[in-house]
Amino acid sequence: MEGDIGEQASCTTCAYTEDFSNYWTAAMYFRHENGSYKKVPQYPNAQLGYEGKDAPDIKGGMTVYYTQKDFTSNGDQHITAFPPGFRMTVGNPSTNTLDAAKSNKGLRYTCLQTILTRGSETPNFPEKPCPAGIMAIHHFPACWDGKNVDSPNHQSHMFSTTNGGFREAGPCPSSHPIRVPQVAYETMWNTTAFADMWPKDGKQPFVWSFMDGNGYGTHADYLFGWKGDSLQRAMNDSCMFHACGSPGHQGILKTQTVDEMNRCAVGKTVVEDTEGWLNELPGYGM
Repeated sequence: MEGDIGEQASCTTCAYTEDFSNYWTAAMYFRHENGSYKKVPQYPNAQLGYEGKDAPDIKGGMTVYYTQKDFTSNGDQHITAFPPGFRMTVGNPSTNTLDAAKSNKGLRYTCLQTILTRGSETPNFPEKPCPAGIMAIHHFPACWDGKNVDSPNHQSHMFSTTNGGFREAGPCPSSHPIRVPQVAYETMWNTTAFADMWPKDGKQPFVWSFMDGNGYGTHADYLFGWKGDSLQRAMNDSCMFHACGSPGHQGILKTQTVDEMNRCAVGKTVVEDTEGWLNELPGYGM
């Protein structure tokens, strides 16, 4: 997909109607003792703020953050929004050692005791059943070279000074002097349906769709697609969280209802079965 993707879609699944960006991570699968696989479903993050018995049914389980400093302040540093056509990735599917995974400070997992559990992050998949599922966390670099909207490896135009844990990233180097929003994903994977199927040998049974059973190679893609100057307006404002705009609450950004978000969908283009119990991971039998 080339060019400004914000001009190529007719709707968005995001709460903010001007956000047409693409956010991607790999799919998670449960590997049964008999060798079959089943895709792990996602569920909504409690931080979205929709609670109670009449809460809307949000599809998907990824929450995307754009922080300027941290969760307590926007700080006083100017944050430059990404330009049209910008894209980047974080992590690498070929990462295969624990030490290498530990060095990626922004890539972590949380074994959810409840939907509100935060902290206790690990660089690998949790090794015991998690009562409320697994949260995969991806913090992207926030230092840009100010010139290239992409690079051959989708990473060298960026420089990571992230400290993880939604803390403020370190100062940017002269090679990548432009501070951009600190983008982070929290993806909620509902592993609870598999709690009674945990292998008898105690081995961790979850695997990424690219055949990583350790979690070391977790990675994510980001393609910028905000309309016009909408993201820059948000970065220039002092709002945080729902104060920037939410259904029923006016803010610097325009919003839509959950029903409107859910009505936006892309038709299935893959003919291979990806949902039932599978003999092999999708793509490995082709």
